[in-house]
Amino acid sequence: MNPHTGTKPGTKPRGEQQPTLDRTTFGNRLRTARKRFGWTLAQLAERSGVSITTISRAERGQLALGYENFTALGRALEMDMNAMFAGAGIKPAQLDGPVVTRAGKGVVYRGLSIAYEFLGTTAAGKQMSPIVGTVHARRIHGPEDFVRHAGEEFAYVLSGEIEVHFDNGKVVRLARGDSLYFDSRIGHAYVSVSRQLARIVGMTTAESGHMKSAREASEPKPVRKAAAKKLRGSRKE
Repeated sequence: MNPHTGTKPGTKPRGEQQPTLDRTTFGNRLRTARKRFGWTLAQLAERSGVSITTISRAERGQLALGYENFTALGRALEMDMNAMFAGAGIKPAQLDGPVVTRAGKGVVYRGLSIAYEFLGTTAAGKQMSPIVGTVHARRIHGPEDFVRHAGEEFAYVLSGEIEVHFDNGKVVRLARGDSLYFDSRIGHAYVSVSRQLARIVGMTTAESGHMKSAREASEPKPVRKAAAKKLRGSRKE
């Protein structure tokens, strides 16, 4: 028993609630960031690859976004992940010392298939995005359930059991204490398969310099106008 708070170790004081980022607040942040650039919904859709309808519904608080969509929007809006999910009234600062997130103090956002508890949200520009997730998806509905994003991903099962489905057909089943590390550019989806919803610790990283170089090397290089004109001329001869 804590003599100062009257609570047992590991419990929250009575009346203290977990910080939650609701859809309306998140939508307002998206709209404010978009208007800061002076962009229309169509312009943001073009830059992010997220549909106009999805952005519009998210801004109005009518739709919870999945990880792939909110990271794509964050990149397009030059919006740090921590700024997107920091608690109300908290402005993230550069990482210049240890950042502690007390039990039950992570910011919760309920996504399409996972309820994310974002940790360390006061540190801006950090290379990793740690979360505690409750996997509430129970099955794969279709190709739209698969998420893909730059970087690498790690998941450790705290309780329950999950299946991680990949869009290449591979399925990995994980029980409590099991972990998985993979290239998150591969389409993936988490599903709870235990009676109770599974809880995981997850970590995603930004795209490394090596991965970026490899991606850019594999992309077709644009043909310059002069070269294209010369090529067209040679074909006529």
